[in-house]
Formats: sequence, structure tokens, C-alpha cells
Amino acid sequence: MSLSEIRVSFPGGFRVDAEYKGFVIRTDQPVHEGGEGSAPAPFDLFLASLATCAGYYALAFCKEREIPVERAGVTMRMEKNPETKMIGKISIELDLPADFPEKYRKAIVRAVDRCTVKLHILHPPAFEIAIKTPG
Repeated sequence: MSLSEIRVSFPGGFRVDAEYKGFVIRTDQPVHEGGEGSAPAPFDLFLASLATCAGYYALAFCKEREIPVERAGVTMRMEKNPETKMIGKISIELDLPADFPEKYRKAIVRAVDRCTVKLHILHPPAFEIAIKTPG
């Protein structure tokens, strides 16, 4: 199993930054949660990663077939479960232009269904939390 690493730091307030593959991903909590609202909250990034992953698979599908994507997009909607207060349903809608080839409609849905973020939700990794102290 290969190992990759994300380093997290706390630059102040309720901001939490993650450094990964040479990028710094900044997060903050909304003002009503004690943050400054200066960046997306971590959960917002989780949702955005799911939507952009679906978008990537749609884009790659179209590019492979030389289908124009200027009028295409993806809309993701989240429905909260009132009992658990967690998201109970996610709907991903492919916004395709009217002239999108009929013969590819089912195939693009299958392509988007292979989004790796979604697959990791459906087949979650094992989680392990440990404490590291100096010395």
C-alpha cells in the first residue's frame, strides 16, 4: 500500500490549512460558528470535491469524444435528513445541451457514476487516529 501525506497547520482563529502536493488548501469556519468566514469550511470542501469529481468525469467523457462542453455543467443538490441533521441524499444532475448526442446519454451517466470521491464514500477506508508526542 502506498502512503501519501497531508500536513495540517493552524494559522489562527478557526482557520485550518492543509498542505498537499505543493498546494495549500485554506479552510475557515463560518462567522456563526466562530470563524471569520475567510475560506470554505472543511465540510464545504468535501461536498465540492464530490461535485467537482463528478464534473471531471463528465468533462473527460466529453473530451474523449470531442463533444463541446461550453454549455454543459453539473449541479449537485444535498438533502438533509431532519432526524440525523446529516445529508441523507445527494442528487447529481448533468446539465447537457439540447444537442448532446442521444447515443451517449446513458454512457455519460455511467461515467460520472465512477467518480472516485463517490466510490470512496461507498467503500470507505479504515480510519485510525493516534497521538504523536515529541521525544
